Amino acid sequence: MRAALAGLRDRPIGRTDKGFGRIEARAEAEEDWVAHVREVAGGSLRSTCSSWYIGANVPGKPRVFMPYIGGFPAYVQKCDAVAANGYEGFVLTGNEESPA
Repeated sequence: MRAALAGLRDRPIGRTDKGFGRIEARAEAEEDWVAHVREVAGGSLRSTCSSWYIGANVPGKPRVFMPYIGGFPAYVQKCDAVAANGYEGFVLTGNEESPA
């Protein structure tokens, strides 16, 4: 586990070494990820309970199970695939300074 976490720590997520300072998910990629998380969580009782964990404590808030419970190896595999495909599903932008 320690080696896997170190590998994630050393991953150039924002590609600052390539001049990118910001990374944002595209709407379609975000929707795909939420659908995948929902699918994986479907076998869990936690995703169906009425608790704060899914937002039931906030009136009107959509109930969404957010944590990824597909396992750490599967998560790392998905991260590796996204990185190998040029951060597919993400928009990378430059290191521009924000105006004050």
